[in-house]
Amino acid sequence: MSSRVITGAVAALGTVLAAGTAYAQCGSESVAGQSNVQVVTASLVDHHRGEGSERRADILQTARAAGSFGTLLAAIDAAELNEILGGEGPFTVFAPTDEAFRKLPSGTVESLLQPENRDKLVAILTYHVVPARAKAETVVGSPAHKSVNGQRITVESSNGRVRVGNDRTRATVTSTDIMASNGVIHVIDTVILPQTNNIVEVAQEAGSFSTLLAAAEAAGLVKVLVGDGPYTVFAPTDEAFRKLPSGTVESLLLEENRDQLASILKYHVVAGRVYSNEALEAGRAETVQGGEIRIRNRYNRVMVNDARVVNADIEASNGVIHVIDTVILPGN
Repeated sequence: MSSRVITGAVAALGTVLAAGTAYAQCGSESVAGQSNVQVVTASLVDHHRGEGSERRADILQTARAAGSFGTLLAAIDAAELNEILGGEGPFTVFAPTDEAFRKLPSGTVESLLQPENRDKLVAILTYHVVPARAKAETVVGSPAHKSVNGQRITVESSNGRVRVGNDRTRATVTSTDIMASNGVIHVIDTVILPQTNNIVEVAQEAGSFSTLLAAAEAAGLVKVLVGDGPYTVFAPTDEAFRKLPSGTVESLLLEENRDQLASILKYHVVAGRVYSNEALEAGRAETVQGGEIRIRNRYNRVMVNDARVVNADIEASNGVIHVIDTVILPGN
């Protein structure tokens, strides 16, 4: 992740945190017809009037004033994201309350706050931030939003309840549209956790990519696929490799055919994290091998050259995997 992206993400986080805290305290209480957040914001505006201008509180200021985001603010401080999150933004922050953090397994928060776990903490915090000002209607209007972390936050709406997160963790949105000078905060009741396994680890867990993994090992590409990336991998299943002519895989795995094998495998990899909707919109993509693949919708099936995408948008910490049913070959 570049320093520029991390900086933007942090700024967004700070904004969300501040706003979320103030918002969570609102509840049904009011003072002279105003919610707690409104009162806090008004007092901050009054503070700046003497300087000849009115300014809405930023996310961090709002969160501190709210009083229910102490853990989130401590995490931001430990991750050294205060300056970034106090920046211009705009950001949308899905802000977990202190109660949300208490749902995590015992010792988790204390562990994350240790200096040696800063990178992991940054990854989690930036997963709660979207680099745009997205009010509730915008959030619900799209099935997924790409976070500063790079991974997507998916959105489900049913029976008047909105849930955000992923297949591993989902949170219910309890308060929305807490506006701050540098973004908007939506309060959530659970800490949402990004995928922490890299592309190779995700493939190993799936159990249907043993041939692909063996080929990547033989071609010396495993070190690349466990690196920072991000990468998009169009991953052929074991069944896809079995479609090749008899003896092809065994031949490719020989040391003297390593370069040919590496070329084929690199043809399945695109630099960057490209989700299926983005791939379809682009229509084509340059691979790490140097050749180009075609992506299109054919008879309501997403096709990559002549291979069908059977499972799309599988998250990894360093990219995304799209499962395909046929090995694609350069030049075909």
